[in-house]
Amino acid sequence: MPINSVILSSRIAEARTEAGLTQADLAGQIGLARSAVAKIETGLRGVSALELSQIASAVGQRVEWLLTDGPAAVVAHRIRRDADSSVASIDRELERLARDVEFLAEQSSSFHLPAREPWSVPQSFSDADNLAARARDELNLEKGAPALRLAETFGGLGLLVFVKDLGIDSADGGTVLLSQGGLSLINGTSHLGRRRLTAAHELAHYLVADDFVIDWRVAEGAESGRTEAFFDRFARALLLPEEGLGRYWLTALADGLRAAAVRTASHFQVDMATLARRLHETGIIDREEAGRIREVRTTRADIVDYDLIVPYELEKPTLPRSYERGVLALYRGERISAERALDLLHSTYALEDLPELSPAREDELWSILN
Repeated sequence: MPINSVILSSRIAEARTEAGLTQADLAGQIGLARSAVAKIETGLRGVSALELSQIASAVGQRVEWLLTDGPAAVVAHRIRRDADSSVASIDRELERLARDVEFLAEQSSSFHLPAREPWSVPQSFSDADNLAARARDELNLEKGAPALRLAETFGGLGLLVFVKDLGIDSADGGTVLLSQGGLSLINGTSHLGRRRLTAAHELAHYLVADDFVIDWRVAEGAESGRTEAFFDRFARALLLPEEGLGRYWLTALADGLRAAAVRTASHFQVDMATLARRLHETGIIDREEAGRIREVRTTRADIVDYDLIVPYELEKPTLPRSYERGVLALYRGERISAERALDLLHSTYALEDLPELSPAREDELWSILN
C-alpha cells in the first residue's frame, strides 16, 4: 500500500539511522545541504523522484521500501521492534525477501503459495512431538526416515526457505508469514546441523502462523523461553523421529558408542549436540552417554571408514527452486528487465546466467509499428 508524505519522511529518517548515517553524511552523498535533509525528514520539504532514488541508494534500500508499506506481517513487526541495529539488519533481509516473494506472486500466474489454517501452538513437549509427527505426515516423509532436502520438502507446505550469509553475530534464522504461504531465512554461516535444526524450528513458527519472528539462538534451552523450547523439541522430533532413531541407533551401536554417534548423526544429518539431546530425551541413552556423544567429532577418516555421504544442503546462498523458476518465467515473458531479474535473484546469478530471450517475430514487430 502506498504511503503518505508524513510516513515517507519518517521512513527516510528510519532508513538513514539504520544505515548508520548522520543527516550530514546523507546530505553529502546526495548533494544537498544538511538543513534540506532535516526538512525532508520532518516533512517540511518535499522530495523529488531523483532525490528519492539517490536517498535509497545512499541508505542501501530500494525506492519501493520508502514508498510502500510492504507485507502486513512486516508492518506489524516494524511497529513492535526496538532500535537494536543488529536486529534491524536481519529485519531488512526478511523484509526484502517478503517484498520480493509477494511481488512475484502478484506478477506471475504460475507462482503461488497455498493458504493454510494455523495449527495450535504446542503447550507441552508431548504436544511438540505430536505436532512434529503431524508435520512429517503432511510432508509425506517415510515413517522413521530422515528428513532430507528441507528447502524443497518444506516448499510443499508453502514455506519458502532462503539461505544467506548473515554473519556469526547475527540470528540463526527468522520467518515471515505472507498473505499466502510464508518464508524463512536461515543463517548460512552456521554449520549444516544447525542450519537444518533452524529450518525445522522455523517450520514450527510457520505452521502456527507466527507473523514475524527472529530466532537468535535455536536450541538454547530454558534461555529461549517456554514456547521456543517446545519449537526446539518439534525440530528435533521432525529430524530425528523416535522410532527410526531408536532402531538405527541399536543397529549402529554394535560398533561402539562413538561409531554409533558418527553413523547416526550422518544418517539423519544432525550435529552431535542435537543427536545427544534427542537420544537422551527419548530415553535411548543416559546422561553420561549423552555427554560423551557431545564430545564426538566426525573426522575425514570416519567418512572413509563408514562410507559416509557428505551432504550438500542449505548452503549459502540458497533460493527456493520454485522462486527461481518464477523469476525466470517473468524474465522470459519480458515482464521484468534483466536488472530486475538479477535483483530478485539476490546476486546468485550473473547476467550471462539468464536465459536468452526469443527474438521478436516479424508480425509482432509490424503490430508495434502499426
